[in-house]
Amino acid sequence: MRLLLVEGSDCLRRSLSHGLRKEGYAVDVAADGRDGLWAAGENTYDVILLDRMLPGDGLTVLRTLRERGISTQVLILSARDTVEDRVRGLSLGADAWLAKPFSFAELCARIQALIRRSYGSRTPVLRVGDLTVDTSVRRVQHGRHTLSLTPLEYGLIELLVLRAGEVVSRLELWEHLYELDSETASNVIDVMICSLRRKLGPGADLIKTRRGQGYVVDRAQPCGHSAAA
Repeated sequence: MRLLLVEGSDCLRRSLSHGLRKEGYAVDVAADGRDGLWAAGENTYDVILLDRMLPGDGLTVLRTLRERGISTQVLILSARDTVEDRVRGLSLGADAWLAKPFSFAELCARIQALIRRSYGSRTPVLRVGDLTVDTSVRRVQHGRHTLSLTPLEYGLIELLVLRAGEVVSRLELWEHLYELDSETASNVIDVMICSLRRKLGPGADLIKTRRGQGYVVDRAQPCGHSAAA
């Protein structure tokens, strides 16, 4: 999944982006509101992490995002934690608020909760047929078999399952998995799909190709379904 981190502190911006990338997220960064607004307007993100204390005021950036019709989930990171400040932020369109200092584990949990909310899922465990995706621990199982996935492979299957029943284009998949300055081969999504199918083994046909459109995980997959069925 792809995040935008708009954080005024150089130290915190570096440490958070490094940690989130290790967790498997694609992270674009901005040091001020102007660059953050530009990135949010030009790219698709699953969550925007927005520093309340940005020069020029993070809440002004939030208000501008909403005025421009950008509905991406926004998590405010703030050294201020008064009731009045939280109420103002939420009334301007923030989806969640996290007071500094915070634990990295809590930040990740908040991000996952916002991602699930944006796709209409209330539970951290997603199931399609024999496929189970536990978003809380980033684990994928097919039947009783746990798949050994790279962070990017996990992000790809998570997105397809969150959008089960929908065809997701290669461009959409790429935009959710890679950062703004990423240089990747044009067939990288197809290569990852082939790898996922190989690791799924008997469940390989859970991921279906729609020629000229993209890929889809069929929401109506029955339990016990296999490629031999």
